[in-house]
Amino acid sequence: IKSLVMLNNEECACFIFCEYTRFIFCVYTRLKNMGRIESSREWGESLRDPKVFGPLTQDFFLLLLFVVQHSLLASASVKRWCQAIFGVLQRAFYVFTTSLALQVVIRYWQPVQNAPLLWNASTAPWDTWVPLLCFILHFICWLIIFSIVLIFDYPELMGIKQVYYHCLGLEDPLSLKSPRAQRLYAHLRHPVYLELCVVLWIVPSLSLDRVLLATMLTLYLSCGHSLDNLDYAYLRAQLHNKLDLFTRQEMEAKANYQQEML
Repeated sequence: IKSLVMLNNEECACFIFCEYTRFIFCVYTRLKNMGRIESSREWGESLRDPKVFGPLTQDFFLLLLFVVQHSLLASASVKRWCQAIFGVLQRAFYVFTTSLALQVVIRYWQPVQNAPLLWNASTAPWDTWVPLLCFILHFICWLIIFSIVLIFDYPELMGIKQVYYHCLGLEDPLSLKSPRAQRLYAHLRHPVYLELCVVLWIVPSLSLDRVLLATMLTLYLSCGHSLDNLDYAYLRAQLHNKLDLFTRQEMEAKANYQQEML
């Protein structure tokens, strides 16, 4: 019983830390470029300036740290090694280290202040409408991201379900899924792609460090995206099944309402 309580406490601490990191990342991607003053210098002069090249180099290695951590711990050999050490907490350890790497990126990120912006909505009426439009798009995209994560079994993605199943004496939740679902999870780098690209690229002002952030994360998501026709067919079938389920539930609710009225 004591070991089960310790597992639950560790998983709760990991969950709180990851949710805090996700909140900070949402705020950071939304507000990072607000209030940035555009430089009047030429591009060639700016790129030769150590005050521009230095922060970009530091930001590049910070992103490289996140990419290496996110990929290395997802490899089969490292996952087996982590499974042997952390057991049922293997997934929670992966999520925790990912959040920790993201915290390091946010904490030590260096904005580029002495270079021109690629675009900047700073003149009327765009200084009002463009930030408002970006805010609405970001809000919608984050809602879609959270909704898709919930559909993809959020407790399992966070490692909570693994601990719960272990406490009940059950097998790993992924092993109980169908082979087609396991195949999809093996090919899917991240359950969302387009929405994250919108959040990264659609901003009122686009600075050099924001271009670096958006480019590297977009390339990373694209390189890890290896879905094929079988995966798409499975996703279409699952979407069709869910739509049929919602339709049946709606029809049953209407039928029950009509019977009550009679």
